[in-house]
Amino acid sequence: MALEFLWYVPNTVESGHRGDDTAEGWGTLDFSASMAQAIEEHGFAGALIGAGWGRTDTFTLATALTARTRAFQPLAAIRPGYWQPGPFACAAATLDQLGQGRLIINIVTGKDDHRAYGDFDEDPASRYERTCEFMQIVRRLWTQEDVTFEGQHFRVEHSTCLPRPYRLGGPPLYFGGASSAAEQVAAAEADVQLMWGEPLAMVEERIDRLKGLSASCERERPLEYGLRITVVVRDTTEEAWQAARQKLGGWEGNLDRRVERNVTGQGSVGQARLHELLDKGDVLDSCLWTAPTKFGTGAASTWLVGSAEEIIAALEAYVRLGVTHFILSDTPYHEEAIRVGETVVKPMLAVVREPATTTAS
Repeated sequence: MALEFLWYVPNTVESGHRGDDTAEGWGTLDFSASMAQAIEEHGFAGALIGAGWGRTDTFTLATALTARTRAFQPLAAIRPGYWQPGPFACAAATLDQLGQGRLIINIVTGKDDHRAYGDFDEDPASRYERTCEFMQIVRRLWTQEDVTFEGQHFRVEHSTCLPRPYRLGGPPLYFGGASSAAEQVAAAEADVQLMWGEPLAMVEERIDRLKGLSASCERERPLEYGLRITVVVRDTTEEAWQAARQKLGGWEGNLDRRVERNVTGQGSVGQARLHELLDKGDVLDSCLWTAPTKFGTGAASTWLVGSAEEIIAALEAYVRLGVTHFILSDTPYHEEAIRVGETVVKPMLAVVREPATTTAS
């Protein structure tokens, strides 16, 4: 089973994001490029670059990092309310060509400061309908010529995307959302459904439901599953928990610098599911820490805390459920990318890539 591990490249204008107080160089190309280079050198395939109003533009940064790396795959988060499908399809196909097939796309439906950039669609159901149309048009533009599409939210006439994407079919589309409407979109249109770091039983239940939904859709490939989670790994269990509690303690009274100031995810089903975990216990499964969810945003989510052996065992439990894509992070982002890459990602990939042994009969 092929596994993919991605990290996270922050694109906030100021430092302090989730506890990363790096001051020198923050937001410069050299700073972000050095992080991307470390990410690709320490076992990761690439990294998520988030989307939010008031941040460095995601797609511009993804393009710059593609030019400054050899194999790094940017998972560029984009919003249908910010982009029109035609211009986006061409921009993505161009970057996919320039990077020779390294671009990955994360489609985000949730609101941020959406009115600031002219997105006044407030209804969640309508927003997911719009996302579905957006994904349908983009795929057609990547795979067909002379596309005409008339929907409730988008319309194109005799549209052809040039250049064509580097990869047949275009970049993979990752998608998040835990509501019924979101899961219907994922089952029909996404390549990878992303989930927050929920306990194993909840992830298994969602995967089973999504398999049922996608079975009724005309898909060329099965839907795949990904997990977005923070990992705090140290040499020992005790050191890991000490570091985790110290990190989270630094958020008290300083939340504006620790978590995004936009309202991404606010009121979402996924965030509600995470917050409800607080009532189920402080530590779930083997080492899933729920306390960070009290800060009320997906930026906090849940954390896996422990030694390398414990973190690997926890991730392997998700793999057994069918999760094959992981977006991991911890802060400081650069330093922890190296630590997590060397102690968790490389060992896991080495096991997966190890050839099976045979016994002579």
